[in-house]
Amino acid sequence: MKCGEAITRLLRSYGVDTVFGIPGVHTLELYRGLEESGMRHVLVRHEQGAGFMADGYARVSGRPGVCYLITGPGVTNAATAIGQAYSDSIPMLVISSTIAAHSIGKGLGRIHEISDQQAVTAPLTALSATARSADEVPELIAQAFGIFAARRPRPVHISVPTDMLARDIERPWRAAPAPMRPGPDPKQITAAANLLASAERPAIVVGGGAIAAGPAIKRIAEQIGAGVLTTFAAKGAIDERDPASLGATPDLAASQEWLAAADVVLAIGTELAEPDTMRERIAIPGRMIRIDIDPAKIDDQYPAEIGIVADAVPSAVALLDALRSLPARNRQPASLEALASIRARNAAPSDALARQHHRALAAIRRALPSDGVVASDMTQLAYTGNNAFACAQPRTWLHPVGFGTLGYALPAAIGAKLAAPDRASVAIVGDMGFLYCVQELATAVELELPIIVILWNNKGLGAIRRRFDQFGIQSSSADWRNPDFLALARSFGCAATCPRSIAELEEAMARGLQARVPTLIELQQGAGFLSDP
Repeated sequence: MKCGEAITRLLRSYGVDTVFGIPGVHTLELYRGLEESGMRHVLVRHEQGAGFMADGYARVSGRPGVCYLITGPGVTNAATAIGQAYSDSIPMLVISSTIAAHSIGKGLGRIHEISDQQAVTAPLTALSATARSADEVPELIAQAFGIFAARRPRPVHISVPTDMLARDIERPWRAAPAPMRPGPDPKQITAAANLLASAERPAIVVGGGAIAAGPAIKRIAEQIGAGVLTTFAAKGAIDERDPASLGATPDLAASQEWLAAADVVLAIGTELAEPDTMRERIAIPGRMIRIDIDPAKIDDQYPAEIGIVADAVPSAVALLDALRSLPARNRQPASLEALASIRARNAAPSDALARQHHRALAAIRRALPSDGVVASDMTQLAYTGNNAFACAQPRTWLHPVGFGTLGYALPAAIGAKLAAPDRASVAIVGDMGFLYCVQELATAVELELPIIVILWNNKGLGAIRRRFDQFGIQSSSADWRNPDFLALARSFGCAATCPRSIAELEEAMARGLQARVPTLIELQQGAGFLSDP
């Protein structure tokens, strides 16, 4: 067996069932035996789309998304998607070719050559490595899955020289056993439980690293009478309809004031980063307990009085058990009243544009099943949706939080649908971001995926236009001429419509969920049915 085929078979033994990419002359050997292995290859139309699809697949499934990329431009085309996954702690394995081993670093002008391809992705990955022998390949792949299993799950990039991919291997490769995720120190758990039990105004902040710990965290909140705030990456970890939930509103003033007033804050699986709070740093003067698998987060700009370096799930379960062993403490009814007041402040649209967003989001929410997945781009409708789109389950709202890239939503929605084919998948895009990855409509049509694309058309960079006005800068660079989006979508083979009422929007959603091709629904900012009655 040749090395390329052995890689595919090894990934299959790790449970990988889908790989995203575009075959090229340098990666032909990776495709040898791929169909026979039972692996599904998704032919994308741009390597950036491959990375975003792998990201969406990973966020919904909880398993690593995998890409096969060619040397040079394949890697650089996907670099933005890799960076997004790194920023949001998404497990992604990128297997790429690189030039022949004897040519690396010599500057001989080989096709697709990068003098140091490993260095290109090093700042965007937990591990970027080049295999120097065939025997190193399974070792590097084992390191990758070890990172996904037991550390902060960020992308891994493994480059394999083209001549090595075609080389015969000497013995079969087998998957390595996964390492255990670190558990909490019982003494620290006891200390954390005592501190939480003594709190008069406890608060809990849940991040994407704790998305699987929602049930235990909910019971912790009930035990100590705390409200729960999530970051955008953790939307739905606690049902946002729960009276104790403040939803994903860390960027809103009322939630930040609530955190500032807390005497003890439990932050679990979150770094409270600037993209979550829209501030370099917010005020949290209370005593902090931090639980995070990344030791660097314990003493960063929000230093912990009690810092527990461990996986969120066993830590939350252990903390709940420790709290239950302490004397019972009655929840104060006033705390629920206070949380309801904060929710009401957060839910109030800030202006006429936000009211348009709320009307559209409410219609989308009514039409979408509770387990439906929404992948959102960097667009004004999604910014409002980060706070206002209610999620009852985790892994149902995907947003490119940290890196904040455009072009994420459509390919991420494709990856999400492939990860969970029985669940609805929706992309929320803006008119600029949609054009970054519009070619992936061809991928969705080819796969007969009934994805719904909600296009918010404000005929420009709406958020940037507002900033120009705010800072008194005269510029036309936030405005442009759009294509006919309905005709464009139909040219790919999609259904397309521009609703004229909320009822038509919900009807278009219902049809789209039953279709065999993607459906584009264009919403034009300022349309009468979205504006104030």
